[in-house]
Amino acid sequence: MPNTYYRKLLSNNKEWVEEMTIKDKDYFENLSKGQKPPVLWIGCADSRVPANEITGTHPGELFVHRNIANMVVHTDMNMLSVLDYAVNHLEVQHVIVCGHYGCGGVQAAMQNKSLGLINKWVRNIKEVYKDNLTELKKIDSDKKRFDRLVELNVKAQVYDLAKTSIVQQKWKDKSGLQIHGWVYDLHDGIIKDLKVSMESAEHLNDVFRLDLD
Repeated sequence: MPNTYYRKLLSNNKEWVEEMTIKDKDYFENLSKGQKPPVLWIGCADSRVPANEITGTHPGELFVHRNIANMVVHTDMNMLSVLDYAVNHLEVQHVIVCGHYGCGGVQAAMQNKSLGLINKWVRNIKEVYKDNLTELKKIDSDKKRFDRLVELNVKAQVYDLAKTSIVQQKWKDKSGLQIHGWVYDLHDGIIKDLKVSMESAEHLNDVFRLDLD
């Protein structure tokens, strides 16, 4: 069975290539010439949240970085390298942090049990939980509390994104770069805009505004 599924993936690829070529015989030739996506997507690695499919976009329209629980960690050189390349070389105009309800990484951060290596990663989400403990304790429903932490985690990652020198330098250069926070609902497929869009460092406390002169 595993080998059958594996071979099916390759078969699916051939069918997809044929379908795309029928629609546009120059599709792959044009795609191979380079990319100029307007958006960097920072999303969760969850297999149920494919960036292109849920936004109705095509290859070449989104530059994508995914990790557990859509985190923006300032010591994560993978994320920072993607961010730098997207912002300074591809010159994207929007960076979207997209979480999703039912996120296993967020759920893990709410539990007091060891999960091995992932403990070090979700520790960052535990900080979000701790910082918002007063609000979260007022929510009686476990599900609603879980959903709210998903939203709060996305907001925290948007603010952490805004604190990076990469983003603040682009704002200083008046490039028009905007950052946003979204949450995807697995139950109905709808994306919720959390209304935390930022296009300058003005929303940050003075301590987080970098002196880039």
